[in-house]
Amino acid sequence: MLLERIYDEDLAQASYFIGCQAKGEAIVIDPRRDLTPYLDLARRNGMKIVAVTETHIHADYLSGTRELAAATGATMYVSGEGGEDWQYGFEAERLHHGDVIRLGNIVVEARHTPGHTPEHLSFRVTDGAFSDHPGYYFSGDFVFVGDLGRPDLLDEAAGGVNTRFAGARALFASLRDEFLTMPDYVQVHPAHGAGSACGRALGSIASTTVGYERENAWWAPYLRDDDEDGFVTALLDGQPDAHAYFARMKRQNKLGPAVLGEPAPLVEFDNASLAGRLASDELIFVDTRHNSAVHAGTVARSLNVPGVGKAASYGAWVYDPERESRPLVLLADNEATAREYRDHLVRVGIDTVIGYTPSLDGLPLVVPAVIAQKDLGDASRALLLDVRNRTEFADGHIPGAAQLSGGRVLWHLDELPADGRIIAYCQSGVRVSVAASALRRAGYDVAELEGSYLGWLAHEDAKEAISVG
Repeated sequence: MLLERIYDEDLAQASYFIGCQAKGEAIVIDPRRDLTPYLDLARRNGMKIVAVTETHIHADYLSGTRELAAATGATMYVSGEGGEDWQYGFEAERLHHGDVIRLGNIVVEARHTPGHTPEHLSFRVTDGAFSDHPGYYFSGDFVFVGDLGRPDLLDEAAGGVNTRFAGARALFASLRDEFLTMPDYVQVHPAHGAGSACGRALGSIASTTVGYERENAWWAPYLRDDDEDGFVTALLDGQPDAHAYFARMKRQNKLGPAVLGEPAPLVEFDNASLAGRLASDELIFVDTRHNSAVHAGTVARSLNVPGVGKAASYGAWVYDPERESRPLVLLADNEATAREYRDHLVRVGIDTVIGYTPSLDGLPLVVPAVIAQKDLGDASRALLLDVRNRTEFADGHIPGAAQLSGGRVLWHLDELPADGRIIAYCQSGVRVSVAASALRRAGYDVAELEGSYLGWLAHEDAKEAISVG
């Protein structure tokens, strides 16, 4: 059996390529929309992708199931569990608890594991060339390394009302009746790692075992003591903000994401013509530099998505394709870099990148407003906005600040003043530059606090040292 993990550092998302080497057939679990890693694996190993499936209706990225099936002719399998409200809206084979997919010597068995979502499936995999019993468990957003999939996302991102409590109890039952019934040696391969908003404190190790989680996971004592109420309270406490774009991902993944097909070539723009099209607001410019460079001058009304490594994450904060259709032009050194950005952005359904320019030469620039720490006390009439996560805010914040995380600002403009200045900050300055660019494009007067929260702490420490001295 061939097993490969394809990991997206941007969204902390894992998909899996499982192949039977004897028959030359493979299945992919939880693919993303940019398909090169899966197609390359199949080609290098002389395999044909004959099946593609997913563990549940995802909220944090746009599924590549339909994209991969269209490119390879693979049969699609999706969950048929969860009741009428949780059925997929596109044609695919429905899997129910105990159903199997066979690829030569490999048996992939669907297991209904509700809690994170009602329709959630996990997969027990048996390598028949080696054993008659399952040795691998693909847990999706059910069990992570050291953590569990959060059951509150349906409330946070899908319009549910208090579904978190039923979800938490369903997770308890799934752990008791499914996960903990397996032998300790079974290897567990989750759909996310550290940094994902689909859990509270995910481990950074790629995989775990049933036995390790049974002995060491935070939730294990609650299961040993059959303390369901304590488990529910502990699970729901301190969950981070859910990004607002999760609601769009849920809707699109349920109905079926658009199939992109072969991507079009990207255009390298001449800056003279680009300047005119930006002035007429035909296009949206994406400045991909670090905030320190952006603060020296950037294109007016541009969006800041700093670096390809987090392009999907930050792109989904500042551009909502359900509200905005104008194409995107990137600041990128060359076409290869621009394609890499595009690959990241399509993972969150941003399909409108048409080109790039390698420089800002000849484009009219503006300097974003930045306020020094020493001047913060003179800005009493401004709204002080903390765009960090609510858990960070709870751990400490600048007195008088309001909290609205960067992944939610564009969807909660009603919480911001219609006029007047906003002074915004994050932890170090990166996230606030992203959020501030979106707010400026929306017409808000935003100044970023120099040094952000860490700078404020250092400034306060310096003031205290002076006063003591």
